[in-house]
Amino acid sequence: MNRWGYMPPRKAPMPRTLNTLTAAAVKAAKFDGKPHKLFDGGGLFLHIMESGRYWRLKYRHRGKEKLLAIGVYPYVSLQTARVRRDEARTLLAENRDPVEVRQAEKAQELAEAVTLESVAVDWLASNEWTEITRLRIEARLRRHIFPILGKRPLTEITAPDLLETLRKIEKNGTIETARRAKEHVARVYRYAIAGGLATVNPAEGLQEAMKARPRPRHFAAIIDPKALGGLLRAMQGYDGTPIVRAALMLTPLLLVRPGELRRMEWAEVDLEAGLWTLPGEKMKMRAPHLVPLPAQAVAILKELEPWTGASRYVFPSERTNTRPLSENTVNAALRRLGYTKDEVTAHGFRATARTLMDETLGFRPDWIEHQLAHAVRDANGRAYNRTSFINERRGMMQAWADYLDGLRKGKEQVIPLRRSA
Repeated sequence: MNRWGYMPPRKAPMPRTLNTLTAAAVKAAKFDGKPHKLFDGGGLFLHIMESGRYWRLKYRHRGKEKLLAIGVYPYVSLQTARVRRDEARTLLAENRDPVEVRQAEKAQELAEAVTLESVAVDWLASNEWTEITRLRIEARLRRHIFPILGKRPLTEITAPDLLETLRKIEKNGTIETARRAKEHVARVYRYAIAGGLATVNPAEGLQEAMKARPRPRHFAAIIDPKALGGLLRAMQGYDGTPIVRAALMLTPLLLVRPGELRRMEWAEVDLEAGLWTLPGEKMKMRAPHLVPLPAQAVAILKELEPWTGASRYVFPSERTNTRPLSENTVNAALRRLGYTKDEVTAHGFRATARTLMDETLGFRPDWIEHQLAHAVRDANGRAYNRTSFINERRGMMQAWADYLDGLRKGKEQVIPLRRSA
């Protein structure tokens, strides 16, 4: 009794155990045609079966008889089995079921093994991303999320935990990066919930507590014909490496995204047919795409072929021909020519072509959208296939290349073509 007159309940005394087995007896025990048991004491016994010898503990808890697996002999010795028996009986003295305690421990171990990073890696592998998209998402997670939350058990991460991490990204001035990282984590948790690895998505609803998304900035583009002509003349005078110069010169001609151009492979190009076939896994819309090559583009590629024709990529990296040029190479070349990122970007040439092909050359918008690899659907809402308007697009791409040649030579006035029905 303590000084306040309270007497804590006494723990039930552990029953005395009489150890009856010996190490020699256990070692000599053999299966004799039918299962049998050798009892030691305190409920511990060795169950001898055709498949092996197993330590078991028989006990009662809440009026029910139960069995606890102790281990397999000889990996678990008699001495170790007795220690585990005594540990289990200590739990019983505390009114705790050894089987339930073990199940809870295993569940905790499993939860600790399933981390945010491990599930995110599985999620990345399960999606059919383009190579550039997968690498961009993985880099964002590894840079901003994994160092803080990656090793944490998936089910232990709370909404405040994730919000704190995202706010650190925002403090660095990258609000859009924080929002994209949040969406990646949200998708990882949706994947985990579908697989039974989690029940709560801590990323849901966090956008209300995050900074507002900045106004979208369009890729800088030149759409004035006279200014475009000056840029094309500057590009023609570029004095960098043949590989970078070819990539720079092809950028306004082919209308593809910068990532698609720099990952062009010789196996995809048919110079005789004047056609570049991009597989679906390289495209943003996940559909194969055909790019007719105007005569000017074919000439550039033929000049480059002696330099890189033996490698996989048309524009291999300067460090190794097993990788393509870096994504900033063409933009860096434009900066070297004296143009700022607010004046022109490699991606902006797509907007230039979209505007001038329509408003100046008079080509049908749906032909242009096909050539830009945008999603274009027919009257019934079905996506057109990759060969749609291929002959018309061949003529359009040659006319575009000729128009650029004219601008480069100072010919600004171009008679608009008649739109086809």
